[in-house]
Amino acid sequence: MRVSNMTVYRLIKSGSLKAVQVGNRYRVKEEDVHQYLDDHYVRAV
Repeated sequence: MRVSNMTVYRLIKSGSLKAVQVGNRYRVKEEDVHQYLDDHYVRAV
């Protein structure tokens, strides 16, 4: 996604990006990343 780790953590904490916490790490399904990107895609005119 080319964003910082902190941005990904914020997306997870806000519920915008689905993830599962395993220990002290988060796991994100590839399909959930694609879904997030599809939902937040903005086309420049």
